[in-house]
Amino acid sequence: MPVPQNSPRLNLPYLQPAQAQKHVTHNEALRALDLVVQLSVASADATIPPAAPDQGETHALGAAPTGAWAGHDGKLAAWLDNGWHFFTPELGWRAWDQSAGQLKVWDGSAWIAPPVNMQNLSGVGIATGSDSTNRLAVRSAATLLTHEGSGHQLKINKASAGDTASLLYQSNWTGHAEMGLSGDTDFSIKVSHDGGNWVEALRFNAATGFTSGAAVQNSADDTTAGRLMRADYGYGPGNVLGTVSENNGMPSGAVIERSSNSNGDYTRFADGTQICTATLSAVGCTTAIGALFTSGTANWDFPSAFAAGSTPVLSGNGGGIGRFMGFDSPSDTQVTYQVMAASSDATTIAPAIIAIGRWF
Repeated sequence: MPVPQNSPRLNLPYLQPAQAQKHVTHNEALRALDLVVQLSVASADATIPPAAPDQGETHALGAAPTGAWAGHDGKLAAWLDNGWHFFTPELGWRAWDQSAGQLKVWDGSAWIAPPVNMQNLSGVGIATGSDSTNRLAVRSAATLLTHEGSGHQLKINKASAGDTASLLYQSNWTGHAEMGLSGDTDFSIKVSHDGGNWVEALRFNAATGFTSGAAVQNSADDTTAGRLMRADYGYGPGNVLGTVSENNGMPSGAVIERSSNSNGDYTRFADGTQICTATLSAVGCTTAIGALFTSGTANWDFPSAFAAGSTPVLSGNGGGIGRFMGFDSPSDTQVTYQVMAASSDATTIAPAIIAIGRWF
């Protein structure tokens, strides 16, 4: 079996028995080792030889190199003793790419970045250190998460409803604001001045979407400065006019209610005031009562009842000069009235009447 002339991996020349000038072979092997051990290349994927290379300068050649490198695709080109010497890299060789400042690996056809397994890492720290709680830690002026396609979602998941999935905002490592799902599935926003005492400013019910919290009115008479007005407690263009209502003496509907029917017009206010008005049937004053003349008695049914047991204040315009109205037996639903004059007057004139009281 013939004695091998070169090493199987680096192709280094062996010293042979009875070989003359063994130092030549030895030096050739040392020169090869000097180039490939702790391999560092001036550039990777190079195709154009430099005009004035330094002694020992090495380049990792790319596809279709030109000039003195032509025909040596994928090889290592080293400038030695005023000439280019070429070495064929083996699978898995590593080289430091000086121009890119990166470690490269020969995969058999190209110099690539070393493959890294990014699955199931124990932690990742970017410009800072991670720990067992904060397994991903980033120190940066900003963090960008952008889309790949049409959109992007940031998901914060928790194991069960009683756990927490939230964003915590800190100042000098002290928490001052938190929003998310804290102990249930309602979305809430909390704030704290010292990191220990927290106020739930807003809570959004997961089932209804309704809001509650310290930042929202908690009753109709809650006028605390800085609180957000609730639609059912406050008033605006949508509920100034409508149906008034009350709950234990507190307004719970619109501010003003106005309507009419065959008995006249009425206006109700949220504070409980009610005003009823009507233009009654035209009458004459021809029936003598003592020194006066009257139209006779009639009843006016209020267009809207007053509070039970209340007595409204009544006033009327007899409809003409010298005419006036008298009232008797007012109740919460009607009043008896008659038009009177100082002298007999058969002219039929419609009187106007008003009643003011309370609807609750």
